[in-house]
Amino acid sequence: MPEGDTVYLLARRLNARLRGQVVRRSDLRVPQHATADLSGATLVKTDTHGKHLLTRFTVPDQPGITLHTHLRMDGSWTVLNPGKQLPRRLTPDIRVLLDFENGLSAAGLKLPVVELIPTDREKDVVGHLGPDPLRADWDADEAVRRLVGDHERPLAATLLDQTRMAGLGNLWVNELCFLRGHSPWTPVREVDIPALVTLAVRLLRFSVNTPGAAQVTTGNTRPGQQHWVAGRAGQPCLRCRTRIQVVAEVSGDPERRRTWWCPHCQPGPPPPA
Repeated sequence: MPEGDTVYLLARRLNARLRGQVVRRSDLRVPQHATADLSGATLVKTDTHGKHLLTRFTVPDQPGITLHTHLRMDGSWTVLNPGKQLPRRLTPDIRVLLDFENGLSAAGLKLPVVELIPTDREKDVVGHLGPDPLRADWDADEAVRRLVGDHERPLAATLLDQTRMAGLGNLWVNELCFLRGHSPWTPVREVDIPALVTLAVRLLRFSVNTPGAAQVTTGNTRPGQQHWVAGRAGQPCLRCRTRIQVVAEVSGDPERRRTWWCPHCQPGPPPPA
């Protein structure tokens, strides 16, 4: 699943191409909105909260409307230049198709979440989320308060809980546990959460604001050297040369995601049996 910074960068690219454009024709290929018509609406901005995309439109003489989408594992958005079309093999995957008056088109593929909601009701779909470090309304104190509330919960599972702090996915969580020197199964009460949150904010903002640095946590952009532990099972730790360990995801259990760690650099509880 894309992480919060990936979704943020996607929104930035969509805004660079589509902000201020007027919809000529819309096609929402989901049952609940199959008859919706955004023709004549102006795309104001695509915003994000965690891993959610909020594309806002203004419609003449009507309240604002927001297209809420989520990529989950397989979803994507692409912008097509005038005269360009998606390959026919992708037609069954289209969930949203927007044609604009300037000739550009935007296609949302394999989107598991497609909703039209009044813009003033966005909290109905994202109000449950925790603070997001990439938003202007970021509140570090609130993020810390929510995270420390799960004082007996394992650290990695707590960081992945989007209601505590929005935007951290499995890659960032595994890397943060390594960088702070904690086993992913360390109880939250044993962790300096304010320091961890400060580091998470710095990493996420560096990822989205530094060209070529997206999701690079080691400072090394060479293949296989970009991350400390994530995706490096069986390889030597870049610090101590101990072999990186991994446990597989347990399907249907949000507390048991695929997890990588260095047993030497991250002392603490082992994975549950």
